[in-house]
Amino acid sequence: MKKIVYIATMVFGIFTINSCDTSDLELTNPNTLSPDTFFQTEKQVQSAVNAAYANLQTRGLYGRNLAFAMDLMSQDTSPNPQLEGNKKPFHDFSFNAGNDIIQYYWESCYLGISRANFVLDNEQKINALPNSVLTPEKKNKFLGEAHFLRAYYYFLLVNRFGDLPIYKKQTIISVARSPKADVYTLIKEDLQFASQNLLSKDVEEKGRATKEAAYAYLGKVLLYEKKYDEALVALNNVTGFSLEDKGNFFDNFTEENEHGKESIFEIEFNEKNGVGDKWGDAGNSGGTGFEESTLRGQEYGNLSWYNVYPADELINSYETGDLRFGDTFYVPGSLYLNGKATMKTTDFTTSEGLRNSGWKKYQNYYRKLDEAVQSSINFKVMRYADVLLMKAECENQRTGGSQTAAIAYIKEVRDRAGLLTAINATKDDVFQAIIHERKVEFAGEQSRFDDIIRWGIASTELQGTGFTVGKNELWPIPNRETSSNPNIKPSDNNPGY
Repeated sequence: MKKIVYIATMVFGIFTINSCDTSDLELTNPNTLSPDTFFQTEKQVQSAVNAAYANLQTRGLYGRNLAFAMDLMSQDTSPNPQLEGNKKPFHDFSFNAGNDIIQYYWESCYLGISRANFVLDNEQKINALPNSVLTPEKKNKFLGEAHFLRAYYYFLLVNRFGDLPIYKKQTIISVARSPKADVYTLIKEDLQFASQNLLSKDVEEKGRATKEAAYAYLGKVLLYEKKYDEALVALNNVTGFSLEDKGNFFDNFTEENEHGKESIFEIEFNEKNGVGDKWGDAGNSGGTGFEESTLRGQEYGNLSWYNVYPADELINSYETGDLRFGDTFYVPGSLYLNGKATMKTTDFTTSEGLRNSGWKKYQNYYRKLDEAVQSSINFKVMRYADVLLMKAECENQRTGGSQTAAIAYIKEVRDRAGLLTAINATKDDVFQAIIHERKVEFAGEQSRFDDIIRWGIASTELQGTGFTVGKNELWPIPNRETSSNPNIKPSDNNPGY
């Protein structure tokens, strides 16, 4: 059951404060708040931290656009004719600095960073609270959440844009871009603080960042930097998790099984708490009001808008007998509606003819006849399967690493999928096995494009798609930033833009 709700209310100029549901926090009258009088109670500290989560739910990120952009670029999914014009360019890499999806992604992340900085700017006030008002453990864990979220937003940004403006404090003064390496340094510092101060998953409220999530993302960042020994140390601290049982892979993508034993960090959604401004501008990046739904189900659903469909090349990548196939895709003959209905060939009809499949991950069809516009299914953005495959990659790539250990991690994931084929113990064969497992394990989970780029295989994997080496590894800095930030001119944009 979802415990944390992110509700944003605009207060005192650029500051934005959230409040939880009544089980966590009474709503605060924003007319009584000011920077000078805030951070006087535990509820106020918690509400400020909650605000930093809210931007993850915007349409600029997990509410809508992030899934489209990442899945289209990776070629996990392909566009049907009715897909909107601002999304199609991500499939053929024809997007430019004027694309509004890029703009809202940038703004959503930086507004989230600003909210995290609001908490961190007031660290002294928080620590000055009497222990009878806020215990030292809670002070540290709230600050840890702000550090984690700032790191998460910067990680989303650095992978898309490279060099970035770095803001360690709230400000209305724009700054120039800093080198990518400096961004990574800040991310690691934030995650290291978070890993030492966040609470463990066993005691933390569901939906909040935990110590284990911080270690998992620290390991991922270090892996992206090819610091394999350090990454493995961080990932080995992610304990207390296991894969969903064999035959239960789909439990990772249903509302009833959120925060299961495989889940490390999720983006929360719950339409019962309100869906806010579904289509207005505030929902694109602002993170204000009730934004407790995602459009992922409606948009991807083959019985609904069917804007995209699983790429045929992806479908054909699955080995015979891979149990993940039936939990990832609907095909003619698939059961849905709690086993009471069957997908027909005509259920995959488009104006261009029939498609071979539709998405099952994150769809509500398993229990519903159709998708509503909103969906409450959380995004599991870090699963234990990811940790296992990252550890396998560290062992495979590090000097003195064990291919036997790497194979054991891969085998754990493959066993759950019902695959018993042995993996050759050469370094190259193990690496190819990792590439394959990540592709089919995380299909439609916005993982593959980053994998392709960091492995340096985009020129072959994305051949014929429109991808240009030396350009499309990154997005352009959006026009609204280069026109409003005097320290970043259009001529300073990423190569090719």
